[in-house]
Amino acid sequence: MPAGAPDLHGRPSRHAITAGFLALVAWAAVVVFSEPWGREWGTGQDARCYYQAMLSDPYLHSNWTDPIAYVYSPAFLQLVTPLTALPWQLFMAAWTAILIGAVWYLCGPRFFALGLLIGAMEIAGGNIHLLETVAIVVGFRFPAAWAFVLLTKISPGVGLLWFAVRREWRSLAIALGATAAIVAVSAIFMPAAWRQWVDVLTQVAGRDGTWAAVPIPFLVRLPFAVALVVWGARTDRRWVVPVASMIALPALWYGGLSMVLGTIALRRDTLSGPGWNPFRRGTWGPARLAPAAA
Repeated sequence: MPAGAPDLHGRPSRHAITAGFLALVAWAAVVVFSEPWGREWGTGQDARCYYQAMLSDPYLHSNWTDPIAYVYSPAFLQLVTPLTALPWQLFMAAWTAILIGAVWYLCGPRFFALGLLIGAMEIAGGNIHLLETVAIVVGFRFPAAWAFVLLTKISPGVGLLWFAVRREWRSLAIALGATAAIVAVSAIFMPAAWRQWVDVLTQVAGRDGTWAAVPIPFLVRLPFAVALVVWGARTDRRWVVPVASMIALPALWYGGLSMVLGTIALRRDTLSGPGWNPFRRGTWGPARLAPAAA
């Protein structure tokens, strides 16, 4: 029986039961420690950045030295605003469930515990690296998903070189076109905010990244990320794309290391066989999206 598949009676496998228990424990811990916000061992430090941001003045706090700085595009804020209408702890309950769901999607039940360990700081902080990784994985089949990457942290979009190197121009056009369409629609409602975001990006670009947890300047890391994507594209190794995108993050924090979980999603048929896809095979689960390469 494939790992993670239900038994002959339709009951969840041991891996699925264990993963479900771990997911519940992790979710409860993050939610409980999110209140009161700001304590030394609290959770949700990163999530607070977009929870507090307002559509009326999204970049009121946009300096990197501010613990609640919001530096993503207006489009992302428009996306999460319905959730931010919830009280803080309820917001964290919903947001944490989304992030844990991303780990489940990327790792499946068999490797869920490993994914939870690697993504622990990311889930506790509430950042978006896991969601960007899901977008990258999904983006091999639905290139429009890359818009999420380009409209948040931007530089991990170096992974789009995959399509350029392989001359998959249609996929590249869809990714860029979807991004442009979102910008156009968003700018109708928040034109001034988009102009502000350009100023924010200029300020961020002026920092060398040596203040991050992994103090390697962005311009030093970027050529390695580009080379990795080019190599992967030429040798048909999709799993290198989330790794390269991680290397190309504007600042490399511990939570950003969770992007390596994308390699599991893109190679899991090789690792464990096709049966442990958390979605029905033949739809758009990772095993279907990206057959493992050598």
